[in-house]
Amino acid sequence: MAGQICWNIENSWFNTYVYDKIAKDPAIISWMVGVSAVVSTLAAFLVGTWSDRIGKRKPFIAIGYICWGALTIAFGLAEFLPKDPLIVAVVFVVAADAVMSFFGSTGYDAGYNAWTTDISNASNRGKLGGAFAAMPVLATIFGAIVSGMIVDAFDFFPFFALMGGIVMLTGVFALFTLRDHSRLTARKHEGGYGAQFAEVFRIHTVLANKELFWVFIVNGVYFIGFNVYFPYITIYLNNYLNMDYAMAGTLQGVGLLAAIFLTIPVAKVINRGRIAPVIGYAIAANIAGLVLISMFSNRMVLLIGIFGAGIGYVLMVQTITAWIKNLYPEHQRGQFEGVKMVFAVCVPMVIGPLISGYFINRYGVHMEIDGVAGMVPTESLFIVSAVMTLLTLLPLIPAAKHAKKRLHAL
Repeated sequence: MAGQICWNIENSWFNTYVYDKIAKDPAIISWMVGVSAVVSTLAAFLVGTWSDRIGKRKPFIAIGYICWGALTIAFGLAEFLPKDPLIVAVVFVVAADAVMSFFGSTGYDAGYNAWTTDISNASNRGKLGGAFAAMPVLATIFGAIVSGMIVDAFDFFPFFALMGGIVMLTGVFALFTLRDHSRLTARKHEGGYGAQFAEVFRIHTVLANKELFWVFIVNGVYFIGFNVYFPYITIYLNNYLNMDYAMAGTLQGVGLLAAIFLTIPVAKVINRGRIAPVIGYAIAANIAGLVLISMFSNRMVLLIGIFGAGIGYVLMVQTITAWIKNLYPEHQRGQFEGVKMVFAVCVPMVIGPLISGYFINRYGVHMEIDGVAGMVPTESLFIVSAVMTLLTLLPLIPAAKHAKKRLHAL
């Protein structure tokens, strides 16, 4: 939960903070999102391979979280930097976000995600996927409603200090309480760390895990569509629809909270192997929700739209989590978290915001906010995201065929 709160802050509030305090330029957000995605992926590869080699996840989780929280606090110092020349503040926020992402990926992706695979199995990963789907939603609710209130009342820096402190304390708690699974053993490649690191990039690894890589592609295409709109939804609600942070957060929070109740019945369906149909329903709900958001400004209809998009997100995360974890090679779980990061984070968080930046600059609205001119996203952004989400069906077809073949062979 602490990790998801911190990711929510980075993916949503960092963008809003930069837009408000640094410059109303979507290109800065695109750079932040893209660079941090590359760094996060690299960290997951490097540290995931390291954790596989030594057979331990705990040190990476604890140290990663402690540093992650400290750097979240440090990010808030950007508003105190001089804005002339602006490049100083821009370089600082991009670099600080990248370093923070390195430790976040160390603690959460390479450490914690691999640890949850170690302690679970095929019979309970539907429920585990439900937990993984619920946590970012709960973090978004906390980050939207509670964070919106804190930002409105005290401004951004106290907010970053409080949230970063919570993550640091979680890391300290893990240092003294978390235990690695007894079945986790060290796996050292005879050729050394370099050979073990490179092993996952070889073509035979892909051919030996065809279904897994198709699922990775499904994950990647879906989250490209997700990253077209999600980094900008608060900016859209706040500036284009003239809502305050608390109201924008409440709409997102209530809509997403309602969506997570579907994870309980869906877990049983996933455990029975009915994974591809669930993803199909998730895509349909997601697209319907985005279309509603783009067409209406009425708050009740917006809530329904956010609920639909939330259903899509929640079911996708739940289903993909279980599907991927069931396919990971047993002795390369940490390393394959890095592969997952390429498709779930790196590619989507580079391509998605680039698409967003193009459409905001071309079809957005030029506004002056607090005396500063900038481009504000419009409803067209959600239509573009819906179209990108629809493309998820293309890799889903071969992924489903491989899954059907595997399940029939059992």
